Amino acid sequence: MIINGKEISEKRLAALKEEIKTSGLNPCLATVIVGEDPASQMYVRMKHKACEQVGIKSTGVVLPENSTTKEILAEVEKLNSDNLIHGILVQLPLPKHVDTEAVIEAVSPEKDVDGFHPYNTGRLFSGMPEFVPCTPGGIMTLLKEYKIETSGKKAVVVGRSVDVGRPMAALLINADATVTVCHSRTKNLEDEMKAADILISAIGKAKFVTAEMVKSGAVVIDVGINQDENKRLCGDVDFESVKDKVSAITPVPGGVGPMTIATLMENTLKSAKMHAKL
Repeated sequence: MIINGKEISEKRLAALKEEIKTSGLNPCLATVIVGEDPASQMYVRMKHKACEQVGIKSTGVVLPENSTTKEILAEVEKLNSDNLIHGILVQLPLPKHVDTEAVIEAVSPEKDVDGFHPYNTGRLFSGMPEFVPCTPGGIMTLLKEYKIETSGKKAVVVGRSVDVGRPMAALLINADATVTVCHSRTKNLEDEMKAADILISAIGKAKFVTAEMVKSGAVVIDVGINQDENKRLCGDVDFESVKDKVSAITPVPGGVGPMTIATLMENTLKSAKMHAKL
């Protein structure tokens, strides 16, 4: 079974558009981008386009590469105090000289639609999530939409990043899975992966996961966005060698990526509802 993230995201965005139309709310998302990284610029454009698609207003703050942490914090504070803005997204990565943690912590937790603020991370790990990071949140939506059981299953998350790996593990624990998190220091990585009923790869290595590393009948979720030797877009999983061995798999592109943006839109409406005390 191919898990079609593009199809599910379109369905959810259409439902979101209807809900916004009838809600009487005017949700607004603000993005902050520092520098001119082409990938970051493309991601921000996609987010603004999705806003337009569902009827969410959007505004963008563009800062030069050499902006100081203090200058970025000042812009974030302006957005925090603007009552017409419900969601704030600071596009990562920030330039190396910037204190990324300070910027993430400066975003008001009530407007943190990326779910990266320590307050929201804490709520997630305590089993009472408010804003969930968009990629792991989108993956959980896909598992639900395709009726993939998590309760009692062994889930292996490869990658321990704060934006994907760690929150993914927390969401799976909350969904009653037994979770192992693997990373670059994990011993016998292949054995851990082979034991997974649900394997989620977020390591950023092109076609790293091969058929020998997955259990027959497993569910494989590929978070990677990489380029292969021919500069073509591919995931962490060697799709062609793995697809016939597993029960379900996400493609790249068209799997997890579209769900990340759909979840961001859902989080922005959720924030607007919270601000309106609905």
